[in-house]
Amino acid sequence: MSTTPTPAARSAGQLPEGAAVQQNVTKRQFQGKIWQGALIASTFVAFVILALLAWNIMNDAFGGIAVQEVVEIETLTGGPDLEELSQSELVTLLEANLRSRVLNNLNREQPLAERDAENLIEIVLLEIVKPEVVNTYNLAEYLFEYERITAELAESHPRAEIEFRSWLSSDFLFKPMSSNPVMAGVRTALLGTLWLLFLTIAISFPLGLGAAIYLEEYQSDKPFDERNPVGRMANAFILRTTGLISTNIYNLSGVPSIIYGMLGLAIFVRALETFTSGSFIGASGDATANGRTVIAAALTMSLLVLPVVIISSQEAIKAVPSSMRQASYGLGATKWQTIWRIVLPNALPGILTGTILAISRAIGETAPLIVVGASTFIVTDPTGPFSKFTVLPIQIYNWTARPQDEFRAIAAAAIIVLLILLLSMNATAIILRNYLRSKRVV
Repeated sequence: MSTTPTPAARSAGQLPEGAAVQQNVTKRQFQGKIWQGALIASTFVAFVILALLAWNIMNDAFGGIAVQEVVEIETLTGGPDLEELSQSELVTLLEANLRSRVLNNLNREQPLAERDAENLIEIVLLEIVKPEVVNTYNLAEYLFEYERITAELAESHPRAEIEFRSWLSSDFLFKPMSSNPVMAGVRTALLGTLWLLFLTIAISFPLGLGAAIYLEEYQSDKPFDERNPVGRMANAFILRTTGLISTNIYNLSGVPSIIYGMLGLAIFVRALETFTSGSFIGASGDATANGRTVIAAALTMSLLVLPVVIISSQEAIKAVPSSMRQASYGLGATKWQTIWRIVLPNALPGILTGTILAISRAIGETAPLIVVGASTFIVTDPTGPFSKFTVLPIQIYNWTARPQDEFRAIAAAAIIVLLILLLSMNATAIILRNYLRSKRVV
């Protein structure tokens, strides 16, 4: 006799018995295996895509380069390398080989006698030696097609020399932007990114944490006397207002970043130009910045990440057991003492993790910074919050838009720098979370 329950029995809550139980278990196990296989397959596909992406970046960031000098250094100096010449010898070399118009322009910017040897060598290379990149080869071509490359160069450019080139190097990190990809670096963009990072944290973290504390710990409080109609109306208005604010915070976390860029352009760049340019305190910033400065960008990016910081902080504060609060109140602590000494130390790992991950998103954003006015080509390092700036994502975008293969190679090197910065921040979040959890108040 079948033990399968009838529909009426199922509706009454009767559980299956006998063969029906085994059939149900087998069905669920089969469904579980299907979902497990789907998850494993999706993980494998994601891993393959990430591996291909990493290889594509590494393939462009390293490889071979064929360089041909217009004037050979040995012929120019009579034998020694440029690094072996003194500062006065480099000045004499420039005066003997450059046209008067070029010399006048250089002296107008800064007299040659006042420049250091490194700067003079760079001028010699750019204006006299003029190393030309004949061709660029990615890593795969350089490793597996070296003989074909050398044969082609021997026919087309006999004086060219091919060598292995790591576009990611210490010189690449410490050199400023240049129109010559061989001489270009990411120092200016990296400094701009770091300035933007620290200012965004300094603005968004205290505001986001303060808002989260109020919404989680004080929102339900009724500050006015409930015994009179005016007090009840005021309390009801405050509760409705804070509820509306909470709803809008969740909505703002999904707003496209370009909208924040337009808001920053209208408010921080134009309406508050006196503040963002530094003129209100007499700061000696760039007169051509017109409010398009690091502080304007930091304020814009703070608006972008603030909803995420608030939500992650709220969730971390909410995760603190209410029994810990009640125990603190039972010992005579005030509300703020409970928040400061009990709630925040226990919620801090989640708060910091959410904040750092939100800032990591801000570092990779490009659209709002372009709208706010980040420069696509700038050789002057930012020296303060009122300086003109650029950042790594915009520098990468600028280089990838160039048609030359060399710019594509240095763009790949800049991507690696950006990825290292992002991974460092994520690693910092994990280390802080684990450390603070080990020190948690229990």
